[in-house]
Amino acid sequence: MTTSTAPVGVFDLFTIGIGPSSSHTVGPMKAAAAFAKDLRRAGAADCVESVRVEIFGSLAATGHGHGTFTAVLLGLDGAQSARIDSGEVERRLADITASGTVSLGAGQQIPCRIEDFVLRPLTVRPRHPNALTITAYDRAGAAVRSDTYYSVGGGFVVRDGDEERPGGAQWTSIPHPFRTAAELLAVCYQTGSRICDVIRENELAGRSHADLSRGLRELWDTMQTCVTSAVSRTGVLPGGLDVRRRAGAWASRLDREDPEHSEQYWQERVNFIALAVNEENASGGRVVTAPTNGAAGIIPAVLFYALNYTAAGKGADDDSRNDIVERFLLTATAVGSLCKANASISGAEVGCQGEVGSASAMAAAGLTEILGGTPRQVENAAEIALEHNLGLTCDPVAGLVQVPCIERNAIAAVKAINAARMALWGDGNHHVSLDQVIATMRETGADMNHKYKETALGGLAVNVVEC
Repeated sequence: MTTSTAPVGVFDLFTIGIGPSSSHTVGPMKAAAAFAKDLRRAGAADCVESVRVEIFGSLAATGHGHGTFTAVLLGLDGAQSARIDSGEVERRLADITASGTVSLGAGQQIPCRIEDFVLRPLTVRPRHPNALTITAYDRAGAAVRSDTYYSVGGGFVVRDGDEERPGGAQWTSIPHPFRTAAELLAVCYQTGSRICDVIRENELAGRSHADLSRGLRELWDTMQTCVTSAVSRTGVLPGGLDVRRRAGAWASRLDREDPEHSEQYWQERVNFIALAVNEENASGGRVVTAPTNGAAGIIPAVLFYALNYTAAGKGADDDSRNDIVERFLLTATAVGSLCKANASISGAEVGCQGEVGSASAMAAAGLTEILGGTPRQVENAAEIALEHNLGLTCDPVAGLVQVPCIERNAIAAVKAINAARMALWGDGNHHVSLDQVIATMRETGADMNHKYKETALGGLAVNVVEC
């Protein structure tokens, strides 16, 4: 399992990128862009005549369906995952395909085609299953630079030889360091703080209050835009499975049957939000990793519930709603950072328990905070949600983030709401701790057969006939 020695901040865990996969699309694009940038920084870009791309393990096994290969092309061409949208993706890929070249980060054109990539799906590098090596050559055929990158989940990328430090420079000194849930709870009770307050104070060690609030609102705005975009799309999802888009039809039916957003339809609304976000992800649209693209619909769905179906959210003014968004996401960050630091959020490493399981735990924690839960109840809610996702495999049919991924997000969102409700009916004391469940997720992932970890070699991926 990969572990991080640096805290994971809210904007490390929640990032904006394109679908369908944070580890297979966003990560490889970041890696290729970093390679091109490092060449330019070293002054070596002008002498490059060709590049060789080798892709290993899960990236190679499901790379076609996950958009990995086109992501590498775009990254070498200088695309930034946080800024590019689906329309620009289509335009730039059309130009790259027509010319058979990339600009090596806005530099000179060099030959680069997916057909020339070397795929090694059965070769798993020791550090992580998601690996790619990019080598640049000069006119004489000598290697100018060669780097191996690991896409470790959630869009995080580590270069071989480097220590994983997702928090960046702003995390050199924080007021409330913690490595476990037990340590986090100790901080809360020593300071009299809520979990969201602890994370907020840590964040403010590296950025202003205004920047923090602005960034959190941008995350929520992007999540809502996902839903709007998904509703506007018709037909089937790309990739060849002909999975029917449902978001638009569901929105229309909800408008007819539930125009007043009644309590009776809360579950249908939550299901709809989760499904819409993940349809947008499967379409290659802009989504928020939460903590991954494959699990991107869970937190938006549960946050929607917090804003529209709780006493705190119903009828609240804009300032109060913004406060709910901030407290929810900051609390979720605490749980997500623990899952990443002490286990993994990568489906290729621990199965879908690391993606959907972590997201469900994060959402349950955030909702419990909004419902007035104590820090121990927040921790209990996260534990309940994660515990009941243990062992969840990652087995996408045809390597596409569609079946079972889209519906799985809706199920996990409702599970998070139930976990929060259960925790609030208790006093926070429980037999199994969040730390123990995270450790169990790590051990379960290590024991899980590789064919159930985002390789499309087992489970539904081989038992559902592609038509």
